[in-house]
Amino acid sequence: MIERDFIAQKTKEFYIKQFMTKKLKGVGISEIRLKKIPLGEKIIISANKPSLIVGSKGSNIRLLTKELKKNFKLENPQIEITEVKDIFLDANIVAQRIAGSLERFGSARFKGVGHKTMENILRAGALGVEIIISGKIPGSRAKSWRFYQGYLKKCGDVAITGVRHAQTTALLKSGIIGIKVSIMPPDLVLPDSIKLLDEPVQIVEESDAKSEEKPAKKATKKKAAKKSKKKEAKEEVVTEEKKETPEEKSEDAPVAEEAKTEESQSEKPAEEVPAEEPKTEEAPVEESQSEKPVEEEPKTEEVAEEKPVEESVPTEEKTKEASEE
Repeated sequence: MIERDFIAQKTKEFYIKQFMTKKLKGVGISEIRLKKIPLGEKIIISANKPSLIVGSKGSNIRLLTKELKKNFKLENPQIEITEVKDIFLDANIVAQRIAGSLERFGSARFKGVGHKTMENILRAGALGVEIIISGKIPGSRAKSWRFYQGYLKKCGDVAITGVRHAQTTALLKSGIIGIKVSIMPPDLVLPDSIKLLDEPVQIVEESDAKSEEKPAKKATKKKAAKKSKKKEAKEEVVTEEKKETPEEKSEDAPVAEEAKTEESQSEKPAEEVPAEEPKTEEAPVEESQSEKPVEEEPKTEEVAEEKPVEESVPTEEKTKEASEE
């Protein structure tokens, strides 16, 4: 049956984890996982002090692999070690630390141990903590002491999946003491958590402004593209006109001249029409021209009168010369 295979596999995993925790006591193991890979089986150990698990030049890992092959008949077990980033947010490591401190210092200082670990957990950023220490503390009668602070879920799906739980035991002279630790991590998203925005109006205005700027940028890009296309089209037309042969230009020349003469003839009558109106103003100009020769006539007479005076001078000189002879 398939169910029996599943049960056998899970029991095997449980015994392997129990064996590893006994062998690696005091290392601060957080979690042990088993994975099946094509080469064999992979054991992932997340711990506080991975150097103690590896040992000098990997001696401890070699011993573990040999014992796993013998005891559990694993073909090729591969051990992978990962380090825990924050110790005080891991419930298993916190419970192991409390058990170790109680075994070392005894049951007289259990209150100081509980309060100190609780403060360290809250400083790490946890939302809530609860530590329960039960046993013959401090007297001969068994009691349970509860240390709690912050917000902690006790029921619902969040309490099962989100909150981290751990249980350990500490062996003392008075007897065995049980330790329970439950931590609510800071990254846990609660279903009833609500965040209020300070200025929601400003956020909406910024989003609107951004949305208006984007189409404006797109429009400018389109206009620039159209302008560039028009320029390219004009340049192509100019290059085609330049490539025309001189024969075509000579054929087009007389046609252009005829068109120009026709345009000039059509424009001339339009220019002569306003010129006929101011003929009355040209009349005084003609009178002034007729008056000019009248003023010049006396000048010609004076010149005529002056010429005989010039001729009379040599005649008198001739008469004087003749009388002297």
